[in-house]
Amino acid sequence: MPKTADRLTLFTESVIREMTRVSEKYDAINLSQGFPDADPPPEVLAAGKKAMAEGPHQYAVTWGAPRFRQALVNKQRHWMELDLDPDVNVVVTCGSTEAMMSAMMTACNPGEKVIIFSPYYENYGADTILSGAQPIYVPLHPPDFNFDLNELRAAFMQRPKAIVLCNPSNPSGKVFSLEELEIIADLAKEFDAFVITDEVYEHIVYPPYRHRYMASLPEMFDRTISCSSLSKTYNMTGWRLGYVIGPESVIAGARKVHDFLTVGAAAPLQEAAVTALELPMSYYEQLTADYTRKRDLFLSYLDDARLSYTKPQGAYYVMVDCSEFGVTDDSEFCRWMAREVGVAAVPGSSFFREPVNHLIRLHFSRSEEILAETGKRLKKLKTLIKG
Repeated sequence: MPKTADRLTLFTESVIREMTRVSEKYDAINLSQGFPDADPPPEVLAAGKKAMAEGPHQYAVTWGAPRFRQALVNKQRHWMELDLDPDVNVVVTCGSTEAMMSAMMTACNPGEKVIIFSPYYENYGADTILSGAQPIYVPLHPPDFNFDLNELRAAFMQRPKAIVLCNPSNPSGKVFSLEELEIIADLAKEFDAFVITDEVYEHIVYPPYRHRYMASLPEMFDRTISCSSLSKTYNMTGWRLGYVIGPESVIAGARKVHDFLTVGAAAPLQEAAVTALELPMSYYEQLTADYTRKRDLFLSYLDDARLSYTKPQGAYYVMVDCSEFGVTDDSEFCRWMAREVGVAAVPGSSFFREPVNHLIRLHFSRSEEILAETGKRLKKLKTLIKG
């Protein structure tokens, strides 16, 4: 029989989803795949029931239902401080996964290069390869996950077509400072590159840190392709509602790519999600307070278990350093931990281009009761290893 495409040898299946399967196999607490315990807000669920009963049930406009796009623009005008037009600056996608793929295929020709910071969310490398582009990896150096200006400039000197920026970052929890964003913006302008942003955690940032949008920086809107979704902000990862925001010429191209990838996002869910996009400012204030409490609670359990970690500035992940346990194969360590400790994590090596095998990623978007039980189990970790 014919061989499958060579590109498939250049990346693996999702390690994150694999660790969810491992978690289920051993009945472990799943802190690997980052979906929250909580349901969407009650008023959004009510809107969902109404939409399912009354419709719409047929295709929406391919690039997004008008009411959804208008509600999205009304929200993002406030946060991004940009005068967005729902008819020319937005395309609605099936989650941010498709948003990133649409952005990559819109920006890049086969053979062109794309800068990706490492560690990185595993989709970015695959998106680049599936687009026919070539990834250039630039390290973010643990434990603070800062980049080296000389290393970043050297990557830009290879004349990439784009750089991918996940901010706040998955997996590290880093929030890029204004100074760092300005450095990236200046290099993008100097070398005439796009910045493709993944900002799904834009509303999960811990004071005193602050999320700033690359598209809002001076002279950056025309070269920034902003991707995000409703998944993490409104606890609706299964609804698969994402979007791309950008200048008219870019969005015109992204709409064509999106049309032939998925046709369009689910019409009744777009209708219901308008209610989420119209929630008051108090919702976002409470979201910050709730996640700050969960972060601090979970970090206290890591302290009790005497584990080393990097304190996240945003998102809901924490990178834990397991080097004291003599870990040389983090994948095997995570399997052992799921089986023997009852806690499922993601091996850090799945996020790094560099040979990093001593970090694991845990997420804390779970109930406080589950986080407390996780803390009890993690306290056994050192005893089990030393024993």
